[in-house]
Amino acid sequence: MSIASVRAEDDAALETRVVRRVSRRITPFIIVLYFLSFLNRVNVGFAGLTMNRDIGLTQAMFGVGAGIFFVGYIAAGMPSNLALQRVGARRWIAFLMVMWGALSAATAFASGPYSFYGLRLVLGLAEAGFFPGIILYLSYWFPARHRAFVTAMFMTAAPLANMIGSPISGALMTLEGFAHLHGWQWLFLVEGAPTVLLGIVSYFYLMDRPEQAHWLAPAERNWLAAEMQRERDARAAQSRSSVWSAVKDPRVLLLALVYAGTSAGLYAIGIWAPMIIHRFGFSYVELGFVNAIPNLFAVVTMVLWARNSDRTGERRLHVAIACLAAGIGMLMSGYASSAVMLLVGLSIANFGINAAKPPLWSMPTQFLSGSAAAAGIALINAMGSLLGGTIGPMVIGKLRDVGGDYSLGLYFVSATLFVSALLAYLFGARQRGRQGPQERAVAQR
Repeated sequence: MSIASVRAEDDAALETRVVRRVSRRITPFIIVLYFLSFLNRVNVGFAGLTMNRDIGLTQAMFGVGAGIFFVGYIAAGMPSNLALQRVGARRWIAFLMVMWGALSAATAFASGPYSFYGLRLVLGLAEAGFFPGIILYLSYWFPARHRAFVTAMFMTAAPLANMIGSPISGALMTLEGFAHLHGWQWLFLVEGAPTVLLGIVSYFYLMDRPEQAHWLAPAERNWLAAEMQRERDARAAQSRSSVWSAVKDPRVLLLALVYAGTSAGLYAIGIWAPMIIHRFGFSYVELGFVNAIPNLFAVVTMVLWARNSDRTGERRLHVAIACLAAGIGMLMSGYASSAVMLLVGLSIANFGINAAKPPLWSMPTQFLSGSAAAAGIALINAMGSLLGGTIGPMVIGKLRDVGGDYSLGLYFVSATLFVSALLAYLFGARQRGRQGPQERAVAQR
């Protein structure tokens, strides 16, 4: 065996060991953080089962309140991500978590439409920087060829929040009248408090860069720091690194439109699924367990889908096919006349929505670096959330009041997912045409 072959084997073994150690240190922790983030923004779906009556909300008003979260989320997204890059993930993520945990708990004291709107708005401001910040943070710690799988592991927190959080939320709703509080008030208080505590923990647990990773051996730390610097240098040589270049890049807009469909689907399920399923007569506790089923399916399948995307180095078809499946699942949910058919439709939709996101989030850093990557990721998240997270819940609530059921709203969301599938396919074809041989090689890694 040649010296070069031995060296390649040693490098591969070192890479495997480093990625495994970094994954064990970072991934479980950020999964828990995103679990709480997503739970704190969608637990309003369970609360709305009785809160709407208690504080005087129509379905349309509830949809506005659910969607107005994203007005704050959009406004603060890019500034928050740039602040994270400047002050460091450890400080910024800890600060955001303490803020949004307190605000989520404070929703227990909403007394009418306007206080509900206001609390949801400022909750969006506080949560804005977390998700795009973590996507950026992962690009500091994981080589690009491993990133879709790690992103998928991180993003399992969204369906996990529905899967585990649904039975918890259903149980908390049964505390009606305990200590003179409504069940929905207990829901917000109990699910907001752990976020504040873990925000404090994250300040001491997270590290900003591989160079600070005292828990890696010196050789491991040096390899990882050098590998990530090599990737940054390669991207800088062929990509744009200024904030303005991200803002004006049409590829950022196209990815935002793709993300909009997945956001509309994610929050249609996260916020409205409890109410859609509840019409089949389940109790609060039963509803919690039934709502967990589609999310369990999504957790397993999205990880397998992302692993295949990393294995093949292919992104566009993994995004497009997943969005297509999600659109079909939403159509089935709209047509569903039984609980079983509804659960099958929601399971397919859940798979597609969640499986599309990890390969999608591996795409911006293929053509952006530095401040442009921070701004571009935040801009995709903000614009996608504006179109999907804000408009989606509002339209569903309005169509529910107009049509008397949720079918029209689910058809609307299905259409947005079909558009996302088409745009993802076109983006990939256009991007492949624009890349030279060197850039295609980097994109595959």
